[in-house]
Amino acid sequence: MTKLLTDPKIVTFGCRLNTYESEVMRQHAREAGLSDTIIFNTCAVTTEAERQARQSIRKARRNNPDAKIIVTGCAAQISPELYAGMEEVDHVMGNEEKLKRESFNLGENASVAVNDIMEAKETAAHLVHGFEEHTRAFVQIQQGCNHRCTFCIIPFGRGNNRSVPIGAITEQVRLLVNNGVKEVVLTGVDITDYGLDLPGTPTLGQMTKRLLAQVPELKRLRLSSLDPVEIDEDTYRLFGEEPRIMPHLHISLQAGDDMVLKRMKRRHLRRHVVEMVERARALRPDVVFGADIIAGFPTETDEMFENTYNLVNELNLTYLHVFPYSERPGTPAAKMPQVPGNIRKQRAGRLRSAGEISEQRFMESRIGTTAQVLIEKNGFGRSEHYAQVQIEALEGDLTGEVVPVYIADVRDGKLLAYPLGTKAADDARAKYAAQ
Repeated sequence: MTKLLTDPKIVTFGCRLNTYESEVMRQHAREAGLSDTIIFNTCAVTTEAERQARQSIRKARRNNPDAKIIVTGCAAQISPELYAGMEEVDHVMGNEEKLKRESFNLGENASVAVNDIMEAKETAAHLVHGFEEHTRAFVQIQQGCNHRCTFCIIPFGRGNNRSVPIGAITEQVRLLVNNGVKEVVLTGVDITDYGLDLPGTPTLGQMTKRLLAQVPELKRLRLSSLDPVEIDEDTYRLFGEEPRIMPHLHISLQAGDDMVLKRMKRRHLRRHVVEMVERARALRPDVVFGADIIAGFPTETDEMFENTYNLVNELNLTYLHVFPYSERPGTPAAKMPQVPGNIRKQRAGRLRSAGEISEQRFMESRIGTTAQVLIEKNGFGRSEHYAQVQIEALEGDLTGEVVPVYIADVRDGKLLAYPLGTKAADDARAKYAAQ
């Protein structure tokens, strides 16, 4: 006998923005009284992401034959007919509809509800009380993108840039902090375009400064992916002055070769990335960087790839998200001369190896230092630099707390640490000093 799902189950693919929106949907589905329901929040950034979603939908139906299955997210927004045609799917919602409470009155709504996302003019604020199974919270500050990179289908799933008013962001963060959240990640599709559509056109930095001033109880703040050429002066200034902003920045890099970047229709060139990294390091010498990179973009030669590979090493980028280029029907890049699939995979493998070496080098550099670790579960957490940390000799369940630790070693890709003030930490410090 199949066990019924008493609470709606959310299966999330893709970006941090989807993670935030999944919590909005969870609240809406609960308030609508939905039970025995599985909601798939899909991603369309690659064809592989869509394939995985369809595979998961079919598996969910096999395991839950009586459940209602709802599919939403970018893949559903872009190709609603594809998901509506799956026999496993009961309802399809667009990206605008999934954030409306009334959409979850399934008995009153059509099985397919997907509006033209390009008609959306604003992004409504949603108050999320907490994040299930997460000790950090993702907060949406904007939605959509005004740019049209040649490889990207996401604007057609998200629409144009729409910013959340500063007051609504502050209210959301204050509610989360009051409910025990210690760390917030500001997220969106293109957060460096924040405020362009709001009265007075506030910058990302101005909004962030006001947020931190109005919610002084917030312990830690992170910024999600940044376009290197669009970071405003206020953001740089605040990054240098405000210790609550974590010393970890993720770059929407995509490539390190100027010709590839131009063919991608990115806003930045290689030199802009170098300037951003150098400026951030001058402000915060301990800052670490992550980057999104596409390997094997159409027309990418061996020399062009080497320029990207060398940039990763020159700038010592630590956390790499590497994707072999994936053709998206309907995008200009899909019509360009393609790099063979095996070469894309080889180049992605080289980049991932470079990232692993850089991350290991960074981890080893932390031995003998201290860190503030946000505990996620079972003594595992993340440092200010977003490094994975396993804390030994931790007394009690401190999930959701920020714990000061001494870093003693690197083990299995994680920093091994002990709480400051404990005998284990003192012994480890003495051993390190004696080496």
